[in-house]
Amino acid sequence: MTGSASPRLLRPRALESGDLVVIAALSGPLPQVYEPHVEQTVTVLQRMGFRVRRAPLVQVERHRWWSAAAPAEIAAELNGLLRDPEVRAVVACDGGQTVFGYLDLIDMAAIRADPKPILGYSDISLLHLALFARTGLVGFHADMAVPGFGGHWQTAPAPRRAELEALYCRLLTGTEPIGALPAGASWECWRAGRAEGRLIGGVINRIALVQATSFAVPLEWFDGAVLFWEEIGGAASHVWSYLQVMRHAGILDRISGMVVGVPREIAGLGTSGASPALSEIVLDVLGDRDIPVLGNVDVGHAGPNLPMPVGVRVALDSRQRTLSLLEPAVRARATTEPAG
Repeated sequence: MTGSASPRLLRPRALESGDLVVIAALSGPLPQVYEPHVEQTVTVLQRMGFRVRRAPLVQVERHRWWSAAAPAEIAAELNGLLRDPEVRAVVACDGGQTVFGYLDLIDMAAIRADPKPILGYSDISLLHLALFARTGLVGFHADMAVPGFGGHWQTAPAPRRAELEALYCRLLTGTEPIGALPAGASWECWRAGRAEGRLIGGVINRIALVQATSFAVPLEWFDGAVLFWEEIGGAASHVWSYLQVMRHAGILDRISGMVVGVPREIAGLGTSGASPALSEIVLDVLGDRDIPVLGNVDVGHAGPNLPMPVGVRVALDSRQRTLSLLEPAVRARATTEPAG
């Protein structure tokens, strides 16, 4: 896949009612306090019409250091799910700090033979980027069991939960473009403009770090892309540094637009006159690059996630505060993916 000017998208097959979705430990462990989140996730997915199973590594208090298991064990379980024709989608249990440990153990041939939606954010965004780079797979930067479906969704107002449930169901089962994602009150225009391009992104530190590996997204794939990112933890200066890394890598010179998620627990972010707001950090690094920037979008750790299917084309109008999916994220089950 690497080296071509444009990726050949590998869309998963659309899910159907009754399909099996597996919750899998793709990174961090499951503390006892979050077991109810997994149980709630099962309920949410069943309400969407799917059968749900927990993978064996999703065990309360099972861990190896900061991970649910050793990287090789996680990769073996994931590969088993990728090869199992009954499994039609994989939902991450949680994020963490493990995916870098098993990228080189993933069965890429199994993904190409039977692409499936993989849902998750945080550390799982690294998985989306690497699999996109190696196979063209459309990854779903979207909620997972902890704290997404089982946590943030449960504390959201009932109309918002219903809206998200319908949106996720359409995205996973429908073969028509979603169109405009439901805008939130927090969305802000940080630089006005319009853009259309391939959606690429994830947690900002994972975007920067993966580009230093053999699993990097080819630089030319960022040509005209809409870059989305979010961050949790660390400091405001770290965000500035990650953006500078992307500037030096040439990514910011290639993209046509930017979508920034709501930040969470970032130290020093707009806390005093000496500390900048996130919008100031972004515009400082972008300099005179005249690209639209939409900020504080519901993407990431701060609450329920709008799904961001990596690789599909989107339309961004930051002045109107709209972000629209122009292509479906999945394909009809009886078709093969055309070159694109």
